[in-house]
Amino acid sequence: MGKALIIGAGGVASVVVHKCCQNPDVFEEICIASRTKEKCDALKAKLDGGRTKIQTAQLDADNTDEVIALIRSFQPDVVINVALPYQDLSIMDACLATKVHYVDTANYEPLDTPKFEYKWQWAYREKFEQAGITALLGSGFDPGVTGVFTAYAQKHHFDEIHTIDILDANGGDHGYPFATNFNPEINIREITANGRYYENGEWIETPPLSIKQSYDFDQIGPKNIYLLYHEELESLAVNIKGLKRIRFWMTFSDNYLTHLKVLENVGMTSIEPIEFEGKEVIPLHFLKAILPDPASLGPLTKGKTNIGCIIRGVKDGKEKTYYVYNVCDHQEAYAEVGSQAISYTTGVPAMIGAMLILQGVWKKPGVYNVEEFDPDPFMDALNKHGLPWQEDLSPVLLDEVK
Repeated sequence: MGKALIIGAGGVASVVVHKCCQNPDVFEEICIASRTKEKCDALKAKLDGGRTKIQTAQLDADNTDEVIALIRSFQPDVVINVALPYQDLSIMDACLATKVHYVDTANYEPLDTPKFEYKWQWAYREKFEQAGITALLGSGFDPGVTGVFTAYAQKHHFDEIHTIDILDANGGDHGYPFATNFNPEINIREITANGRYYENGEWIETPPLSIKQSYDFDQIGPKNIYLLYHEELESLAVNIKGLKRIRFWMTFSDNYLTHLKVLENVGMTSIEPIEFEGKEVIPLHFLKAILPDPASLGPLTKGKTNIGCIIRGVKDGKEKTYYVYNVCDHQEAYAEVGSQAISYTTGVPAMIGAMLILQGVWKKPGVYNVEEFDPDPFMDALNKHGLPWQEDLSPVLLDEVK
């Protein structure tokens, strides 16, 4: 059916590659491209011999001309960007120049300040529309599936949605005193930023990790959850009409937060350059270099993730609550694709987004977040491709926060 260029060769990219190769009728040919070609070659070596033809390439995704040259030589139908969020715009520019569809899992991030906002990518709407190509933003889990869950709830369960609480629980244990489950740089920037939630038309800012509750998660048990800002809040606040409040919560262990606090106190989470032995060093980059590579956590991680949305609103004049979520097992994910559940829950939806574009199911010129498309084909695909979802019509609700 089509060809996909996959940019990136980390944990999430590895899942995308595995999942594309499990669907050779859709992904007849793929090219894996990364700054480190050896990583791409290692993935190819694992999966060669199936019906999906695999190529590899060395690529600096910061360099739009290099991306354009690779697109022109490989001629993909879609580019799946699972590189770093700093590279979104250079890859989008290359897709525009070559008129190729684009999919990513995280919003563009400027290197100097963590922003977690879509304005840079939304600014491309008209250009993509004029070029006749689709850019699908945030086709991971959160953002991604959480938006699809919301769109599905809106289509099938509500006349009006009033509140959304997104809950992201990781009950996994990798045995390290401190490690991050995805790119340490993005992870730590996200957690140390101020919290923020949307209520009654305005954004309310909170000090980092200052709002905490406990929640009892299916198949994981009780966990402390903390209010964070997450980029899908921005798009859902725009795209879900009549929404009164949306919040995002994530679990962290006391051990994790203690380590993070110490690292923050000694300056190791800073993105301000310092001079060390005649060289400029960014402390967070150095910390990333000494922490375990998230891709190495797969064989060690036991336990499950549980990510979903508690949605409240009105149906047929009556108040209604709907909780839709997925539980993913770290060890099962590793047995299937050689990556833990954090990478798995992001990589599977990236493949599904690209698949729906190749099939012509989710294809309209412009730049879109996942909740702007019909959720049904995506929801069906989640059940088929390893992320089955569950529903609860009377979940325990989170406390009001003032």
